[in-house]
Amino acid sequence: MLSLIQFEVVDHFNWMTVKEFSDMLAISQMTPGPVSINTATYVGYTVAGIPGAIVATGSLCLPSLFLMYLVIRFLLKNKDNRYVQYIMSGLRPVLGGLILAAALMLLNKENFSDFGLEERNLSVLIFIASFVALHYFKVNPMWLIAVSGVLGVLFM
Repeated sequence: MLSLIQFEVVDHFNWMTVKEFSDMLAISQMTPGPVSINTATYVGYTVAGIPGAIVATGSLCLPSLFLMYLVIRFLLKNKDNRYVQYIMSGLRPVLGGLILAAALMLLNKENFSDFGLEERNLSVLIFIASFVALHYFKVNPMWLIAVSGVLGVLFM
């Protein structure tokens, strides 16, 4: 969803720059709720005020709610069907790929502006330290977001 929003907002309509979108995405990740909804609401508000935020949020949520209703009805009716079970097990790697694609979308020069052989590479070090802390030491992601934000403000 985020790559679609970025394409429409940054590339297609030029409502924001990549830097503004990255900043808005960081804010959306820190606020409660799904990131895509927060992002769409923020973009709608930026472009057209409160009516834009309402339209953007509704436009993002209503189709998904309708489709999920239909899919859930189908899955509950056919949950013991072996073909449905095969499809559901096949979707697991696809979801992993979508998450990886979203992560790769954020690996750009706006988010890692100090990346280079002659630079300090602080953003890369923060990224690696956060990954290690989360994966190996099971540190709460909220703490990692807060500490990474503070380090970014202090040293960037």
